Amino acid sequence: MSLTNWRRMEDVFTAAFIFCFVITAGVQGDSLTVLQAPEFVSFQKGEWPISGEKIPDLVALTMGFSVQEDLSWPGLTTGPLFQRPRANVLVVVRGVDSLALPQSVASYPMENPVPFTLDSVAETVHSLFAEDTPVVLQLAPSEERLYMLGKANAVFEDLPVTLQQIRARLSQDGSVLASLPLNSLSRNAEADLLFLSEVQVLHDITALLQRHRHLAKDHSPDLYSLELSGLEELSRRYGQDSPQYRDATAILASVLQKFGEDVYGLYGNSAMVEVVTVKSFEAPVTRKSRSILQSKQISNTNSPYNLAYKYDFNYSVVFNIVLWLMIALALAVIVVSYNLWNMDPGYDSIIYRMTNQKIRMD
Repeated sequence: MSLTNWRRMEDVFTAAFIFCFVITAGVQGDSLTVLQAPEFVSFQKGEWPISGEKIPDLVALTMGFSVQEDLSWPGLTTGPLFQRPRANVLVVVRGVDSLALPQSVASYPMENPVPFTLDSVAETVHSLFAEDTPVVLQLAPSEERLYMLGKANAVFEDLPVTLQQIRARLSQDGSVLASLPLNSLSRNAEADLLFLSEVQVLHDITALLQRHRHLAKDHSPDLYSLELSGLEELSRRYGQDSPQYRDATAILASVLQKFGEDVYGLYGNSAMVEVVTVKSFEAPVTRKSRSILQSKQISNTNSPYNLAYKYDFNYSVVFNIVLWLMIALALAVIVVSYNLWNMDPGYDSIIYRMTNQKIRMD
């Protein structure tokens, strides 16, 4: 073989290797990592992708709630009927497709990274456990977006939520600046401070939960949803190959690992902690307010064949209630009719007994 042919073959193999690497990197993409899970919630390890719009349904199923549409995803297996996690914590990290989280339960690729919220799960928790006032916290520090419900208003009353409050918290005693290896990160840069502020929020949430340990012992499940976009700002400011981005990624992976372990221990090893890493969403996040009692109307106007409407997910519940109520009423009518038919008017009826008295004659 001549030297020219050998070089051509070497160039072909190099190009094929680069092509396979690019394809593999594109397949990995965004991910869903189950950081902590109770023993009675089992996940199967595999490479089954899950759509971003199905993550709220996954959270609802892990908490023991029903969903409108069946989740045909083999990663989650059926668990015990009478056991549910005491809390579910979902952390969404924007600006990175994966984090080095070695001590995780399972990790799955995520496809169709559309924006999602846990509003439906929060409404379910509020409607089912309204008397117990569970903790519901949804927070996005970079957007200063906050939603608290139930006992969260009292527990997280001192939690800094605005960027000004969080940056003031960084300058106080006991902040994360004293314990984190900043390396290339700066305390004066705007993008660096945004990332450090989100790390401070994670630290303060665990500190407040440790102060209110009694919340983990009640019967109502708690829900936490956090969205962190500090890495996205660092990537936009310095680039993904910069030392600031690499140091921040390592810091966030370590902080999230400890955050998951702390929350899992505070709830008595009965808490779900999931981490969603997404490079960027396909559309901006829009939050629509709606009533808790609002129900989705079922329509079938697009069908040209005059087909029947699809069954609502409450159909089986209403059907069983009506069926057994009618059976109980029918049995009651039969029993009452039988007893009336076989009743002796002279002995069993007070009406005949009172009207059958002899008239006294003077």
